[in-house]
Amino acid sequence: MEAVMPSAVTPSKSKWSRTLSKVLHRHAAAAGVVPDDGVHKVKLPKETEKWNDCKTAKRLTQKFDRLHDEETETKVALEAIVAKIFATVSAIKAGYAQLQHAQSPYDADGIQKADQIIVSYLKKLSELKQCFLKKQYDFCPEQAMALAEIEELKSVSTTFKVTGKKLESQTRLKESEIIFLREKLEESNKQNKELEKRLNQSGQLVLLDNLHLSSLNPTHFITFLRQTVKSIRTFVRLMIDEMKLADWDINAAASSIERGVVYWKEDDKCFAFESFICREMFKAFHLHYFSLFGSSVPEGKKHPRVFFDRFTELKSLKAMEYLAMKPKSTFAKFCRNKYLQVVHPKMESSFFGNLSTREMVNSYQFPDTTFFTLFAEMAKRVWLLHCLAFCFEPEASIFQISKGCRFSEVYMESVAEEAFLSSEITPESEPRVSITVVPGFRIRKTVIQCQVYLSQFKTR
Repeated sequence: MEAVMPSAVTPSKSKWSRTLSKVLHRHAAAAGVVPDDGVHKVKLPKETEKWNDCKTAKRLTQKFDRLHDEETETKVALEAIVAKIFATVSAIKAGYAQLQHAQSPYDADGIQKADQIIVSYLKKLSELKQCFLKKQYDFCPEQAMALAEIEELKSVSTTFKVTGKKLESQTRLKESEIIFLREKLEESNKQNKELEKRLNQSGQLVLLDNLHLSSLNPTHFITFLRQTVKSIRTFVRLMIDEMKLADWDINAAASSIERGVVYWKEDDKCFAFESFICREMFKAFHLHYFSLFGSSVPEGKKHPRVFFDRFTELKSLKAMEYLAMKPKSTFAKFCRNKYLQVVHPKMESSFFGNLSTREMVNSYQFPDTTFFTLFAEMAKRVWLLHCLAFCFEPEASIFQISKGCRFSEVYMESVAEEAFLSSEITPESEPRVSITVVPGFRIRKTVIQCQVYLSQFKTR
């Protein structure tokens, strides 16, 4: 028997194996079996794969939804706690406002009640802190947030009410203080007017009580002149105040009296009005019949004793008292004439709304008003100064300085120190007389300086 060689069998088996492998591979491909390195795996149909993917996605979606819901619930719960915290803080603030309000004026029951409210809400705030730390949200968030908002609004409303009561109390207190200060101001003004009136009426005239004609000297005249100037300035201040109340243009009024004057200060414009009053009141001062100047029958020359007796008779009396006793006296005629000259009808009408004062004065009926009383006191001083001037032999004379004159310390006294202190003064420009505010006087060899207002004039 012949032996079969292995080399002959091996190729046949290899061929067969390859053929069988191809057949199985095709069958497996048709059946969905895919060989992989000698290991055959089963491939699921496409419908099965899609079904598995949907199931996994659904499980993931459900898990995500659960996580999202838990996160949302936690967030809402935290918002509810925050709302509760704000509501509690607002309640504490309202309680503190009530506590402050109850302290002034002192209210023991109100203080105790407010203290209890503050303590209770502080405890509630501590409880909210523990809930937050332990994450114990045993409440309905939506309901809790609504209640917290309502509670916060109530607390804010309570705070506003307490603040309103406090403001009302402060307003009443301020109103009481205003009423008290007004009464005090009125009382002070009344006292000041009385003191000013007494000063204008008496002044330093007591120094002339024991005066005799033989002992009269220029010092007495200077003393009385100072008091006369004070009285004039008091009336000027009143007149300017009345102008302001009547809405006068003070600048235009001052310019109409003295044109082209450059004032160092705004308040210096009062010197223009003072100059006008002095000019009108001292007009015809050098005449013996000064008191009747402008009347049809002038008074003749009198002996110095006559003027001294007139001075002695009136100096210790109030002007209105003397006018009431002697409404047709020489002084009454002087007062009437000067008032009609100084107070223009338009001025009186703008001040008082009518001309009743002017009509009364013109008929020698002198009204007891503040304006006319101060005018009468000023007129009394000027009239007495005239009497005193004609007590001297020779009589005192009056003088004024022309506008534009150089300043002289012998004959002038400046009412504005700025004229000498200004840095604008140069050799080419120097202060010169713009207004003679108060006239000057000569008594024998004594010169009483006139008061002038200086402003700059450029030399040519």
